[in-house]
Amino acid sequence: MPDQNPTAAPWRRSRADYRLIGGAAERAHAAGLVNAQWYQSPLPRPALKALMKRDDAHAIRDTLLWYALILASAALFVHGWTSGWSAGGLLAAYFLYATLYSSPADSRWHESSHGTAFRTRWMNDLLYQFASFQVWRRPTRWRWSHARHHSDTLVTGRDPEFNVTLPPCIPTLLLNLFGLRSVPRELAAVLRNAAGSIDAEEKTYVPEMEWPAMVREARRWLLVLALAVGVAVWLQSWLPLLLLGMAPTMLGAWLQHVLGLTQHAGLPENTLDHRLNSRTILMNPVLRFLYWNMNYHVEHHMYPLVPYHALPALHEQVKADCPPPYPGLAQALAEILPTLLQQTRDSGHSVSRPLPQATQ
Repeated sequence: MPDQNPTAAPWRRSRADYRLIGGAAERAHAAGLVNAQWYQSPLPRPALKALMKRDDAHAIRDTLLWYALILASAALFVHGWTSGWSAGGLLAAYFLYATLYSSPADSRWHESSHGTAFRTRWMNDLLYQFASFQVWRRPTRWRWSHARHHSDTLVTGRDPEFNVTLPPCIPTLLLNLFGLRSVPRELAAVLRNAAGSIDAEEKTYVPEMEWPAMVREARRWLLVLALAVGVAVWLQSWLPLLLLGMAPTMLGAWLQHVLGLTQHAGLPENTLDHRLNSRTILMNPVLRFLYWNMNYHVEHHMYPLVPYHALPALHEQVKADCPPPYPGLAQALAEILPTLLQQTRDSGHSVSRPLPQATQ
């Protein structure tokens, strides 16, 4: 089998390398890492065709359940607010609401961006718009950045969706547990887009024909926020602002960021094998529902057109050709956190995942 890691750690990285303009993209091009052919575990075509079959039923069921949980937790919080609950009880109810509002929106945004959640296109598009607002990601920008993430996964200077750049900035990672850096930065980008301006780096992966859509979306978002402020003033209550917009997105982001960290953090950059730069983690049914099976992340990157509900079956088909899955979230974090600390001192360090003997 040809070497799938042609430029593993060829230089000590700095944060400047991750810029999409003036970063390490030229090295990536020279190494043949841009829009390259990725390794895929062998899978018979009939089996892959069956796994790729989309339907509406799974996502309709799961989406209705998710929004029912959001509405129920919102009702609990509003009841506590109007009934004079203690600060502790009210905070617990709001924390539950914000977590359900924000963190699962990450995986719903992700799956609907691939167009695989539903078979019906308008259903994917509708969920994508709602989930994008809930997780506070501009829809058009992030649709195209995610396409780049899949074509050039963890390629330094090309991938705009690094969870962690090297050397890691631990304070930033901690702040982003509650969106204290990411959401204000996205708000600044919304304001910039609403004024008709598109960031130069975003222009490198968002086609020019999509720039007007970014402007329209930003203006719609600001209108929604303005309406929420207007309702809050009219009701003389903070409730509208606590239930919609940035507040629940930020407070509820913690689970999204913990789970997102497990996807690629601490693994090597600049490799053409998703078995080396992605993790599959076995999780309990609750986390799998909230995360929409994105814990099967190696499988998802190998075959991104397989719907979320078929990823466990895909895992069973390819697991013999992959590193052993992590037995749980705790075990994955026990590897990731010390690795990130070591990378603050040595940006060339990364976790090495064992490949099956036959495909090394």
